[in-house]
Amino acid sequence: MVLRASNLARRYRSGADELLIFEDVNLEVRQGEMVAIIGESGSGKSTLLHLLSGLDRASAGDVYFDSGSGARPVAGMDEEALADFRNRQIGFVWQQHYLLPEFTALENVMMPLLIAGCAPAQARGQARQGLEQVGLGERLTHRAGELSGGEQQRVAMARALANRPRFLMADEPTGNLDERTGAALFDLLRRLHQQQGLTSIVVTHNALQAERCDRVLRLVEGQLHELHQSETMNETATDGSGSIQVNPYV
Repeated sequence: MVLRASNLARRYRSGADELLIFEDVNLEVRQGEMVAIIGESGSGKSTLLHLLSGLDRASAGDVYFDSGSGARPVAGMDEEALADFRNRQIGFVWQQHYLLPEFTALENVMMPLLIAGCAPAQARGQARQGLEQVGLGERLTHRAGELSGGEQQRVAMARALANRPRFLMADEPTGNLDERTGAALFDLLRRLHQQQGLTSIVVTHNALQAERCDRVLRLVEGQLHELHQSETMNETATDGSGSIQVNPYV
């Protein structure tokens, strides 16, 4: 296993009260897997992804990464070591692209490389290569506002993979895109996952995309349940009137 979560819990203080998001969550991810996590809004999917990627600290339990030199617990890293680990080993794609608007596509993709200590010339070359891989070789000098929504997310994807990480964490990567553009972006994400030998975790409401992953896990009432492929498309949700209806976006 290259990623393991053991007895994870996350609680938040709200005044004198304590809000429990989930507890005793366990997960194992194998090298090269693409795992989808689905669940209702507010179920804790993004919180779980933040814990799995070291962006947040667990209230209990721990996350272990094997990045080639043995399992390494997140709890054992100080903030500086954890930030360096994230920069070098984990790529992130969010629902929002979070591009820096004053910089070009090329400069945005160069950022994590420069932070990692790459020489500017090397960073520029790798960033250019990354943008060419996502089909934006002719948009290098365009700023975020000059790009379409799909193009902005492709820049974000190139940025996520700039340091050639082993892990990719994606939180609703197509959530702000129309159906056709979102499907094309997910096709690209899936292709890059395979070509670069990534281990990926994707939080999504889109069951069509979830079923294309190697495994689908549903977070419900603080627990992860693995779904069979046929179950993914038959998830149900309650609408505002309280009735139950089939919903392909879990």
